[in-house]
Amino acid sequence: MSHRYLLAALAIPLFAAQPEFKAHDVAEVKQAAQILAVDMNHDGKIDLVVLPQSGDLVWFENPGWERHVIVSNVHSMIDLAAWDIDGDGIPEIVLAYEFSSRTKTSAGIVSLLKHNGDPRQPWTMTEIDRLPGTHRLHLADIDGSGTKVLVSSPVAAADTEPPDFRGHVPLNYYRAGEWKRHLIDDSNEGVVHAITPVDWDHSGRDSILIAGFTGVRLYKLGNDGHWSYTVLTKGDPAPWPKGGASEVAVAHLGTERILATIEPWHGNKVAVYRQRDAEWQREVIDDSLVYGHALLANDFSGDGRDQIVAGCRDRAECLYIYNYDGKQWNRRSLDTNMGADGCVMADINGDGKQDIACVGTITNNVKWYENVSAKK
Repeated sequence: MSHRYLLAALAIPLFAAQPEFKAHDVAEVKQAAQILAVDMNHDGKIDLVVLPQSGDLVWFENPGWERHVIVSNVHSMIDLAAWDIDGDGIPEIVLAYEFSSRTKTSAGIVSLLKHNGDPRQPWTMTEIDRLPGTHRLHLADIDGSGTKVLVSSPVAAADTEPPDFRGHVPLNYYRAGEWKRHLIDDSNEGVVHAITPVDWDHSGRDSILIAGFTGVRLYKLGNDGHWSYTVLTKGDPAPWPKGGASEVAVAHLGTERILATIEPWHGNKVAVYRQRDAEWQREVIDDSLVYGHALLANDFSGDGRDQIVAGCRDRAECLYIYNYDGKQWNRRSLDTNMGADGCVMADINGDGKQDIACVGTITNNVKWYENVSAKK
């Protein structure tokens, strides 16, 4: 199937600027699985924290990419989040490890990592919770206070078995310092693979998008302190457990908000959803991924419409960017040696434009992609 699909132009100008990127090698990391872009040493430069599946959690110092070990000999790492909790200018890190998709055998440990005066030296790790199958960690300002909480979810319920994973999956959050688990909702079933915080209502407070077997749900915290959710789309319509979604990102074409997904779980499709009245209409713009796992959306070219970046981790040439020209989505390859398991956006070189950094599990590498598009 072609990766080009016609879509209505809806008064969007036909001119579409193509973003341009220059690839830079950072390091070789065996089975690199996740990446964060954050200033780790309070020098004003964005560094890269890289999580392999097991071994040493490390960070690479911008601009020379010197390697520093945060903690060593950690098993089955799966995700992390970083923010400056104590106000010293250097982030704390929350790490999820001892992970398995067979949740009955997964300890699901969540620990807090703090530096000991010099972030280039080994950090101290303190366990704060255990929940079998803990899989995703993301920061969100859920009440508009400016203080972020840590939103977390296991990949599936603790007592389930593949491939159906029938069981209720808790979506939780933690307040820094307290580290008490607060339940958002446990009505969802099957695999939950992605958490995406977004200021959906432009209210200054984050709602929570999740993607999994039941599709894409949007969770909102009401003024009464209670959470509610809306199913935006059920994702790939194939029967359970072959349907649903794996990743979700919010994008914009001018003033129009759209959704981008990878479907189904670890799937082969990139889909775009555009809202028509109360319905989100689905268009598959690519069906050639192999173990789709990375998804971003941003206006990298500065032409007023977002591009979509997607990658997959089981093929060495699998990092693509999709650009909408007013009529259709066009795909280009960003790299021939990146099986992207995870990608992030950040202004890595400080030129005011968003760059991309990715890790490859099958390619065992870390790269950043300098946005060399003409500034608008």
